[in-house]
Amino acid sequence: MRAMVLETPGPAESAPLRLEEVTLPTPRAGQIRLRVRCCAVCHTDLHIVEGELPLPRLPLVIGHQIVGVVEAAGAGVEQFKEGDRAGVPWLHWTCGQCDYCRQGRENLCQNAQFTGYHVDGGYCEYAIVAADFAYAIPEVFSDEHAAPLLCAGVIGYRAYRLSGIQRGQRLGLYGFGASAHLVLQLARYEGCEVYVFTRSPSHRELAATLGAAWCGAAEDTPPQLLDSSIIFAPAGALVPQALRVLRRGGTLALAGITMSAIPQFEYSLLYYERTVRSVANSTRRDCREFLALAAETAAARGAFQTEIQVFDLKEANQAVQALKRSQLRAAAVLQIG
Repeated sequence: MRAMVLETPGPAESAPLRLEEVTLPTPRAGQIRLRVRCCAVCHTDLHIVEGELPLPRLPLVIGHQIVGVVEAAGAGVEQFKEGDRAGVPWLHWTCGQCDYCRQGRENLCQNAQFTGYHVDGGYCEYAIVAADFAYAIPEVFSDEHAAPLLCAGVIGYRAYRLSGIQRGQRLGLYGFGASAHLVLQLARYEGCEVYVFTRSPSHRELAATLGAAWCGAAEDTPPQLLDSSIIFAPAGALVPQALRVLRRGGTLALAGITMSAIPQFEYSLLYYERTVRSVANSTRRDCREFLALAAETAAARGAFQTEIQVFDLKEANQAVQALKRSQLRAAAVLQIG
């Protein structure tokens, strides 16, 4: 099969992904093989490509927002049959035995494996996944529009829930890419006001179109203090800016897998029981809940808009470069099958 393979990490501008012919994978017991139709591009892919995360293996096929059709199944698979459509997210496998798994916090499993990181991902024509870690895709979403839901959507959903935001409250979003534009729609559906902080004029335009109550830069002061906020951009300098406009008792959730250094700031910004918390990975429950809620939102509002820009598999380097340069309106999707 064809795959875009990472053999040596390097700057995205150097086009480190190479189109190669690799061996077609065979599903083992409990696994399914998907004929990949598309795979969305994530900021984590950029961090992996550029070597900002320690890589457990090379060469590697990256990509963890996979939509495909079941083409083969190993022994014991009952959840899916040949021809079913399925999605694969970042979480590839957990041990089920550690304290975190037993407590329902499998996103923190110390033995977890991740798609496109520990195992080959979706920048290829076929992918393997355990049936227990794959998900049926709601019919309302096309392949291309479903792909960003599987990480940008799911991680955004987890950050949204961990922010503690409630109906009728004000939510701040810092950075307005693939995750934030989906969270905005969920928050609006659940009756929240959303305030978007971004430098990009096109992102502000999109946010306003999707129902943001206010748009501005991180340095700007919104007309109201915010009850909760989420930082999607991997910029630590945004933390004191976000705390500056967060009400007493509010929560600031940090959604990125990595972030630049958080600068020193006055304790008064954190005082009055404000909370700063990170968001790590997601659980299978998050995936199921989010996909159901996204479909419900689409049915109630007439649409759940996923802004995408489609690239061919062989254009994966260009897609990653566009992500790095903030040239995407929202999400890049590789079209494969």
